[in-house]
Amino acid sequence: MTDTPKTYRTLFISDVHLGTRSAQANMLLDFLKHHDAETIYLVGDIIDFWRVKRGPVWPQAHNDVLQKLLRKARKGTRVVFIPGNHDEGLRDYCGMQFGGIEIERQTEHITATGKRYVVMHGDEYDVVVRYARWLAFLGDRGYELALWTNNPLNFIRRRLGLGYWSLSAYLKLRVKTAVNFIGEFEQNLADEARRRNADGIICGHIHHAASHDIDGVHYLNTGDWVESCTAIRETMDGEMELVNWHDEVRQRVEALTPSPQLAAA
Repeated sequence: MTDTPKTYRTLFISDVHLGTRSAQANMLLDFLKHHDAETIYLVGDIIDFWRVKRGPVWPQAHNDVLQKLLRKARKGTRVVFIPGNHDEGLRDYCGMQFGGIEIERQTEHITATGKRYVVMHGDEYDVVVRYARWLAFLGDRGYELALWTNNPLNFIRRRLGLGYWSLSAYLKLRVKTAVNFIGEFEQNLADEARRRNADGIICGHIHHAASHDIDGVHYLNTGDWVESCTAIRETMDGEMELVNWHDEVRQRVEALTPSPQLAAA
């Protein structure tokens, strides 16, 4: 992988949670460095105002992410921001533009092959967020604690020469109630796409990247940039790809690292 950015038709990014210690802003900056696009959809929870209200964590890299996106907008990239529940205050500005960035409650994307995708954050289909906001805030604090444990764990793993691993993501896929929640969430979103006669739906919110068929509907979840560092990209031919940036960075490093045989020669 070279440092020359590759141009895609569309990028979909969500759940960056700038303003928190868990935001992997440097990974996102690296991703944006290697990707250009005609259109970028920011699918919610880009800035975590829930955390900002309690006192933000705002290193320079968080400013750099915003500046990078604004710079891309100035250079001609269409940037569409769909606020999520953590930045829901910006929903009051839907239909407006700031710095060349369009703000929309939700939208529809048509691929190069003519397929129609509904694009929304997805918190509308999370019953906890809709009907028990106090429980959502409580869950957010517990999730933040689980994310915090990722930092010391991965410090040790790096010292041992091991790759990135997320305890919070592991628990999410092992706890039965969490697995059931993910399944119900995906089904609800697929049903909404079907109700709108769309070919698929693209969302975020649950921090679980996915790309699969649900009863004839293509369900895509962008994942997040606090655990998995994942996004969706559409090629110029209209192919929708789920990208794990941790994996691509590791492949890039391995490609640049000489094999033990060559090093010994």
